[in-house]
Amino acid sequence: MASKTLVVPQASQALDMLKFEVAQELGIQLSPDGYNGNLTTYHAGKIGGSITRRLVQIAEQSLGGSSQNWR
Repeated sequence: MASKTLVVPQASQALDMLKFEVAQELGIQLSPDGYNGNLTTYHAGKIGGSITRRLVQIAEQSLGGSSQNWR
């Protein structure tokens, strides 16, 4: 079961900013009030997948540039 509890609660604002940034890059309009009930599953998946890719890239850079060190 997924949990929305953040390990670092201060990261909430940064994650929201990232969500809006990624959506804008993809040309997807998000509601500033937080309600996105009109968002299709396809578009929500595109945003989530792009955020995940970006977070993995950030983690790889902070670990020394590549995930190949872990394989």
